[in-house]
Amino acid sequence: MPVERISRGFKDISMSFKVNPINSDLIATKNETAIARSVRNLVITRPGERFFNPNLGSRVYELLFDNLDQTTASDIEDEIRDTIDNYEPRVDLIAVDAVPDFDGNAFDVVIKYNIIGIDALPQQLAFALQSTR
Repeated sequence: MPVERISRGFKDISMSFKVNPINSDLIATKNETAIARSVRNLVITRPGERFFNPNLGSRVYELLFDNLDQTTASDIEDEIRDTIDNYEPRVDLIAVDAVPDFDGNAFDVVIKYNIIGIDALPQQLAFALQSTR
């Protein structure tokens, strides 16, 4: 008997907290956009920042103050992979790549994943991680 894939939509509240003028409800993000924002927020959230869930987040920002080399990039990849595997059940992770940007003193991160539950092409999320003081 073939396995039937159940498709469903995902919806999250937009971080802008703007109000929809038609129904006076908060604007929502849907499907691919909602999950991309969730993945990015998980990566940039430090453990202890979320009330009632102090373990949620990653220690990526702590790693940004280590040496700018391939070893730290590998540690960042592992931390992102562990965080997404533990806290984002809507995602099937394909790959995480972190590349040191020596000129910009940052790491260029690319996260590739499939969304579980909807028929969508594999997604790619790219952003730069830079230490701030």
